[in-house]
Amino acid sequence: MAKQPSNTFADNRRARRLYTLQERFEAGIVLTGAEVKSCRNGKIQLSDAYAAIKDGEIWLRNAHISPYTHATIGNTEPVRPRKLLMHRRQIDRLEGKIRQKGLTLIPTRIYASNGKIKCEIALAKGKQLHNKRDAKRKAIEKDEARQAMLRRRSRR
Repeated sequence: MAKQPSNTFADNRRARRLYTLQERFEAGIVLTGAEVKSCRNGKIQLSDAYAAIKDGEIWLRNAHISPYTHATIGNTEPVRPRKLLMHRRQIDRLEGKIRQKGLTLIPTRIYASNGKIKCEIALAKGKQLHNKRDAKRKAIEKDEARQAMLRRRSRR
């Protein structure tokens, strides 16, 4: 797994466990000034968040951004729909895939890019219980193999 850059504000690890992530997309996110400050302080949670397409627009739902403590005005509700910004063609393509294949859009991380707050969303398919077991079994086997190699190297 690649190292996450230090400009990542929130990471949705739960999504990797519950879903098979297929394609990832970058989207801008519409926030108020106080929400931007909260994001930069790391006061954002994506554990129950998802993205939905409604009337040709993508909306981020159930993402929790805590109110900024030093703001006097501009604080909004912690959980409210937030608009994601993508090109029309990308939105239409995503909408077609969601309807055709039964996939869903899951936000995987919130990060800064060139001074702007971005949201990475992924096309995802829910894992079945047996798929989760297989993934866990493979991870255990990989760890055991790595430790066996380390033991063998240390004996030399």
